Amino acid sequence: MEIIPAIDLINGKSVRLQQGDYDKQVVMPMSAAEAVTYYSQFPQVSRIHVVDLMGALKQAAIEGETVEGLKALTDIPLEIGGGIRDLKTIALYDKLGIDYFILGTRAIMDVPWLTKAVNKYPGRIYVGLDCKDDAIYINGWKEASGRYIQEYLEAIADLAIAGIIYTDIYKDGMEAGPNVEKTGQIQRMTKHLVVASGGVRDRHDLDALEAQGIRQAIVGKAAQNPSFWEGL
Repeated sequence: MEIIPAIDLINGKSVRLQQGDYDKQVVMPMSAAEAVTYYSQFPQVSRIHVVDLMGALKQAAIEGETVEGLKALTDIPLEIGGGIRDLKTIALYDKLGIDYFILGTRAIMDVPWLTKAVNKYPGRIYVGLDCKDDAIYINGWKEASGRYIQEYLEAIADLAIAGIIYTDIYKDGMEAGPNVEKTGQIQRMTKHLVVASGGVRDRHDLDALEAQGIRQAIVGKAAQNPSFWEGL
């Protein structure tokens, strides 16, 4: 199982939200810079997941300077998401040396635009499916998109994306375990790599996901606890 530690940014600070609620944010024990350095020591870490939370809310890239600083601290690939709505922003992050781009709202609502982005950056784009049950949510998880998992997966079936990041909004930040069954179900619905995100606490959760055919998991708060890494 590959571990992808998550760093969520607001005003340059590493925070966690509960169920995507901006009014329920907790500053993490490690700063973003400290976390990048810490995570880079573990062989299980294949890349580091960075989210510009205010970017997702304001529909624009906000944390470019912070992200550039984080990239300079590690040789491990970084992926960035939050507020990426145009090719110009992707090009900016590309110039900063960011390896992968996570597209959410516009990728969900505008598949022709997603197709253009994927054609320009094949194998470097992850699509974020942030869901409550089968409904896909957008704009920082604030709005229902009107799209649903199965029909959307069919719409992007032939695109050369790097993978799909599935987050159960009900689970994220709650330290109650991931939605293992749903994550496995989505993996069986698509040929694309499905990355689990939201609620992963420990080795038990990772083993349960692996049993469902999931090979990668994004881990947030738990990854800052040394005990998480013991025995992996």
